[in-house]
Amino acid sequence: MSSYDLIVIGSGPAGRRASIQAAKLGKSVMVVDRRNQVGGVSVHTGTIPSKTLRETVLNLSGFRERGFYGRSYRVKKEITADDLRQRLSLTLDHEVETLEHQFVRNQVTTLTGHARFVDPHTIEVRTPDDDSVRLSASRFLIAVGTKPFRPDNIPFDGQTVFDSDEILSIATLPKTLAVIGAGVIGLEYATIFSALDIQVTLIEPRKTMLDFIDREIIEELTHELRQRGMILRFGCKTTSIERESGGGCRIQLEDGRLVRADAVLFAAGRMGATDDLNLDAAGLAADQRGRIAVGSHGFRTAVPHIYAAGDVIGFPSLASTSMEQGRIAACRAFDHPSHDAPAFFPYGIYAVPEVSTIGKTEEEVRFRDTPFECGIARFRETSRGQIMGLSSGFMKMIFGLEDRRLLGVHIVGEGATELIHIGQAVLNLGGTVDYFVENTFNYPTLAEAYKIAALDAWNRMPKADDAVVKSIAS
Repeated sequence: MSSYDLIVIGSGPAGRRASIQAAKLGKSVMVVDRRNQVGGVSVHTGTIPSKTLRETVLNLSGFRERGFYGRSYRVKKEITADDLRQRLSLTLDHEVETLEHQFVRNQVTTLTGHARFVDPHTIEVRTPDDDSVRLSASRFLIAVGTKPFRPDNIPFDGQTVFDSDEILSIATLPKTLAVIGAGVIGLEYATIFSALDIQVTLIEPRKTMLDFIDREIIEELTHELRQRGMILRFGCKTTSIERESGGGCRIQLEDGRLVRADAVLFAAGRMGATDDLNLDAAGLAADQRGRIAVGSHGFRTAVPHIYAAGDVIGFPSLASTSMEQGRIAACRAFDHPSHDAPAFFPYGIYAVPEVSTIGKTEEEVRFRDTPFECGIARFRETSRGQIMGLSSGFMKMIFGLEDRRLLGVHIVGEGATELIHIGQAVLNLGGTVDYFVENTFNYPTLAEAYKIAALDAWNRMPKADDAVVKSIAS
């Protein structure tokens, strides 16, 4: 039985970053993954495929240029599912090749197979050849990610009714699509298919979507989706889905309404992929959603030498945060100095349009009774926005009145997930509105929106003279 300093179960963002960090600390590392290729859900069915699909759709459909050339403009008139998969295949091959090279370069050993705990220090791996291999380690990291939530009453078949992993293998693009679940994944796919001029109905049992996002951003997003003709059915629970003999599906809603669609994407949540790890043998347990609880000490579980990171531990379930969690976990596992994860991190939603946010929302600031001021910059009012043909999208910045510090940045529109990083730097470094007012931004750029939004807030914020007047008056 081979023994290692660290065994990582899962080669997604958390697993690969942890394994390479541990290897750089001089530790022997084994990565076990059930897939034939490394990368985990992020590379094969999640982050990279969905974002590649988005970019392909926007390019082939000519969506970004319709502000100039009209809604009927297309780069390719007849877009097929095969067109979408061609670029996807190239991208995934490159990602896998890069990851494999990183593992080899850092002398990280990999093994394909299903891992399960035998005891707290031993796992058994069932390989694709049906062989059984036992491995031991002084420390473990569980980074198995998630899998789609598949209720028994949903007739998944991978042809008409899809989960969020299966939708990437769709054989023919439908004329109509119903998406059940208005979370991040459901919203992303709904808007991507909508950009192909497919009639999309988005169904969500709650009355709102993405409650952690600033409401003003969600209002703008909702308005744009309706402007594009997307049908929104919020506050509607799905009671049944039936495949029709002539093709397509009937979706019955709790309020009595009926939705018909050629295809259905069920994207109402994901579960930790822990059901076959035999966690009991390691002294661990997962919750009803398959997630593993970790403490505040570097992602350590209830068993001190076993760590967990990435989507399997729950929110925020982002590839970016998973990478950092994995790296910190590896450092803490071997008592190597490391920082705590930052309090504020950017959240990116790759819908069409993009949404990205960091820091406090206006609702959170109001709830805390913090005196504040907001500034808004609409992309259509910037020169760069006009050059790009943007008719929608805006940036919202929130500043505290007492110390003038930046409290939050919220963006909806083209380039949101790239623009957010300027706000991230200023926010985490404790910067104020004065940074944006006093500095110069390239012109014309969308980043200039920071200057415009900051000035919008600054013009309504108390100045030094105002404070003197108030002091004299009191």
